[in-house]
Amino acid sequence: MPEEDLIELKFRLFDGSDIGPIRYSSTSTVAMLKDRIISEWPRDKKIIPEVANDVKLISAGKILENNMTVAQCASSPFSELPAGVITMHVVVQPSSTKTKTEKRIDESPKKTACSCSIL
Repeated sequence: MPEEDLIELKFRLFDGSDIGPIRYSSTSTVAMLKDRIISEWPRDKKIIPEVANDVKLISAGKILENNMTVAQCASSPFSELPAGVITMHVVVQPSSTKTKTEKRIDESPKKTACSCSIL
């Protein structure tokens, strides 16, 4: 694979730690990146994504779609900067069914008394 077809990426996690930098082919898709992130995810973190759909990648302020290629992601206003590592931010957003189940447990009825006085 020619050297110019490789783009160096690192992924910034929610706590400020990084995965990478790792070189990817410019034809790699965002879905492939997400799969790699899941496999490289540090196991000592409090939040661990289970599937690729639990992960959102953000580059240049935009959420990246799974079918985008790395070349499309790298063609941003920052592409004129000298070649280097591109940092993408990783947001973990668990699937909605898991979130709904957790909410039901956490939202147990709480008895609170409230009183108001108008003077």
